[in-house]
Amino acid sequence: MAHLRNGDLPGYEEIGERLTEEFAGVHAQETVSRCVAAARHGAQEVTGAATPDLVERIARKHLQVLAMVAAEKLRHATRTTLGNPP
Repeated sequence: MAHLRNGDLPGYEEIGERLTEEFAGVHAQETVSRCVAAARHGAQEVTGAATPDLVERIARKHLQVLAMVAAEKLRHATRTTLGNPP
């Protein structure tokens, strides 16, 4: 399955650029692009429209959740590798 990049989403390039900068060091640009594409698709499916501000809010929330999950996995892995119970 091919993944859309920000350039494949006319009018959404700036969203991808802003979020890539905001989440630099946390998520790769490809992850940001996939979240923007998924947010656009989801907004279109649920509301019938995918305004840039709605897409940006949804994508940002997805990226925040992904970051929290990654941090929790890292915290859990660090505890278990030190011999501490999970």
